[in-house]
Amino acid sequence: MPLTPLFAAVDIGGTKIAGALVDGDGRLRHRLQLPTPATEPGAAVLAVVHKVLDQLAGTPDWSAVTAVGIGSAGPVDLADGTVSPVNIPGWRGFPLVAEVTAHPAVAARYLPVRLAGDGVAMAAAEHWQGAARGADNALCLVVSTGVGAGLVLDGAVRPGPSGNAGHLGHITVDLDGEPCPCGSRGCLEGLASGTAIARRALADGWRPPGEDRTARAVAVAAAGGDPVALASFDRAAQALAAGIAATAALVDLHRVVVGGGVAAAGEVLFAPLARHLDCYAALSYVRGLDVRRAELGTDAGLIGAAALCR
Repeated sequence: MPLTPLFAAVDIGGTKIAGALVDGDGRLRHRLQLPTPATEPGAAVLAVVHKVLDQLAGTPDWSAVTAVGIGSAGPVDLADGTVSPVNIPGWRGFPLVAEVTAHPAVAARYLPVRLAGDGVAMAAAEHWQGAARGADNALCLVVSTGVGAGLVLDGAVRPGPSGNAGHLGHITVDLDGEPCPCGSRGCLEGLASGTAIARRALADGWRPPGEDRTARAVAVAAAGGDPVALASFDRAAQALAAGIAATAALVDLHRVVVGGGVAAAGEVLFAPLARHLDCYAALSYVRGLDVRRAELGTDAGLIGAAALCR
């Protein structure tokens, strides 16, 4: 019996590097995840990517793999096959496609390698198998360690020539805001990412009951009514609403899908987001945006990386 074709998928973020083999229906096999050594030199980060590929290549299903898809924190450069993730300083213009292509298990079978930014990969996943199914025009956001996004326009994911279309995390929403590692200032990511939420809450006097100082802990406190934690999520939701409304006004979209670790906070994030969207999305053609929670959770990056290969 012939093997069912599979795609090898790698999802690279500032916190973790995940891998899996994915079938034609978006189902994952042999999923694994390793921490990203984000503060170490670029070679150390690549070594983790190679370790993920080594483990996937060691499975009995590797012989059915027809392509390798990579979703990476960005920005990316599709023309050169390079990545320069803001939250992985050791990778600047890093030749990720060439390095993965040269991996022994990939090179031995001449597997093609496809690259996209993590937001584009998430959009591809949600449009294929998740909350953006059936939407001709949608914005799909990942709100996690950073903020990424991808656009679905006229029924297809549109990464743009460089692969960074919809890179919402680095649009300016605060004209006099803090400098951003990307080189700009007042970026959405600096206000709405999980890192920013925790940082703002701590700066305003919130203290966790234990040692957990993450956005997850802030969300728990906010759900319990802590006013400082609630204010931190409200500020993040306001920034997100401004960015979403601006994007909707620019490209005339109707559906918004929000995923990532911060979205797991539920109504702590989505209730103020809806309230602020009522303010910012005021034009008739963007009023009443259809905002949905992502359906694919932490697997969206992997499913999206596989979708790149379809």
